[in-house]
Amino acid sequence: MQKKFKLDLTQESIVIIVQTHNRPTHLQYLVDSLRAARHIEKTLLIISHDYYSAKLNAIVDSVDFCPVMQIFYPYAMQIHPTTFPGEHPNDCPRNIGKAKAVLQKCNNAEHPDKYGHYREARYAQTKHHWFWKLHRVFDEMNYTRNFSGLVLLLEEDHYVTPDSIAVLQQMRQLKKQQCPDCNILTLGTYDKKPSYGYLASKVDISGWISSKHNMGMALDREVWEKIRKCSDAFCKYDDYNWDWTLQYIGTTCFPSPQLLKVMLSRSPRVFHIGECGVHHKGKNCDPGDKVKQITALLQSNQQFLFPSGLTVMGKVGTTKRKMKANGGWGDVRDHELCMSFIHDTKQR
Repeated sequence: MQKKFKLDLTQESIVIIVQTHNRPTHLQYLVDSLRAARHIEKTLLIISHDYYSAKLNAIVDSVDFCPVMQIFYPYAMQIHPTTFPGEHPNDCPRNIGKAKAVLQKCNNAEHPDKYGHYREARYAQTKHHWFWKLHRVFDEMNYTRNFSGLVLLLEEDHYVTPDSIAVLQQMRQLKKQQCPDCNILTLGTYDKKPSYGYLASKVDISGWISSKHNMGMALDREVWEKIRKCSDAFCKYDDYNWDWTLQYIGTTCFPSPQLLKVMLSRSPRVFHIGECGVHHKGKNCDPGDKVKQITALLQSNQQFLFPSGLTVMGKVGTTKRKMKANGGWGDVRDHELCMSFIHDTKQR
């Protein structure tokens, strides 16, 4: 942790966790954007890795604008390349089919996912890492295990606006005044044509939907405790996506009638610059081009950043949505590893 900063977390502080894999160029852009964010010097930045490289380490070492810590997911494929949770030589191929898998006696032959497919380690790792990092920060780390303020979740291919932290602080105040049951605050949107103007000071309130409200989302210990109590459901739900799984437990396991409810910034304060990645294979994989577009957008809307206050623009009722699992999470070894983060006393 940077010794030049005195770490004095209060319940009004903000902790930022960045989940990273192995895209140093993207991480550098994110760090550059955080450097320009107002109030970043009062924020604890935690970089959570599932891959170690000298390049990534150098980028984190360059952070001189706020307190920073690194944590490392201990069950990464990089550490376990030929054993679970990496890819064991006897693991069942994804599309082998159960009958053939049983005959071949490959690993986990009896437990394909709901679509008949077997696990792919690189996809399973992301959900494990997401769950582990929250447990690590909220339950184990000395600096944060008693912290009950906001924790902002970012990924290496995100990019924040200069007023991102300031707006998140305003959203926290608005939540207290007008939406005390809002349990997630989200800064990012997937609008293809994002706009500012009068929208820059507006928020919407609705039920949390994984595909719309998962980018730049902030939560607190109260929400984590609900997730933690539903850890078995989270770890056994047949979906390799952490966000779809979160929506599932929010509608099936959280105390009734409490559902996940989000306050969403109408103008984005977090952008996605990863045109290529786990789920997307774009034609142009250079994040620099995306950053240039974002920079131009923000420069042309400078006068709308840092609004003096926020108001609620729209409210949409929170209703339960029927969930359809995406699969990729049928392997009982994944269930057991995931649950071990919470239940294994050896890690405490």
